[in-house]
Amino acid sequence: MTALILIRGGGDLASGVAYRLHRAGLNVVITELPQPLAVRRLVSFAQAVYEGQVTVEGITARRVDDPSDRLRIMQILSRRQIPVLIDPEAREALKLFPLAIVDARMTKQPPETLYHRAMLYIGLGPGFVAGQNCDAVIETNRGHTLGRVYWQGGPQADTRLPEGDPRRVLRAPAAGVFHAVRSLGEHCEEGDLVAWVEDAQGQQHPIYSPFRGVLRGLLYEGLGVEAGMKVGDIDPRDNPGYCSLISEKSLAIGGGVLEALLTRPEVRAKLWA
Repeated sequence: MTALILIRGGGDLASGVAYRLHRAGLNVVITELPQPLAVRRLVSFAQAVYEGQVTVEGITARRVDDPSDRLRIMQILSRRQIPVLIDPEAREALKLFPLAIVDARMTKQPPETLYHRAMLYIGLGPGFVAGQNCDAVIETNRGHTLGRVYWQGGPQADTRLPEGDPRRVLRAPAAGVFHAVRSLGEHCEEGDLVAWVEDAQGQQHPIYSPFRGVLRGLLYEGLGVEAGMKVGDIDPRDNPGYCSLISEKSLAIGGGVLEALLTRPEVRAKLWA
């Protein structure tokens, strides 16, 4: 069996990385929260936590309820599928002795200390500084440097602004429980009710579509949210086909991770050994 690559997080960017590595013939294991917060769920392997299994662009991921169940993990890998472990701190996943670790959680904060024996630790985006809290950083901001690998220093700072029209990102108007009205891939007109949040007092806070487009992202039904939290995404291109395709951004970042793995000779020698 080839070496294991551990990816922390199963959101859309992390899933783009997993897709690229898997397609290159590598064995990938993903760790996630008990209740993942992925919004672009049709292209997120994190969705396997809720559904048991999910297929993204022909690649299937399966949930592993007991992250210490190595037999189950190996069985999934033997089928050329991706195990998704409910193991947010990666305690059990690290016992698999991954060759490399990719922190793709996109917290945009410096990561907590992770004690591991991996030969390469790669971070995605803001919060990571190569040579300080990781070995390499992949640029996640769109532009000419998207997907580049930094072996010293950090990527561009977090702009705190969504790409494109900032209105496309739907946010929770209050803290409470999230409830969806529309479905992923559904067309919305400006002003259409997309979802609502029920606060602790039982009051309903509506979330409306800001313009005409397709609902590309939507938080999983019934999750608890904080005010201002991202809960959805309206795509003004209005093409439902894009909802189930991994984005060019995710693929570019995945290419950067693959480059980082191949750059180090000692890592490269073990990838398919």
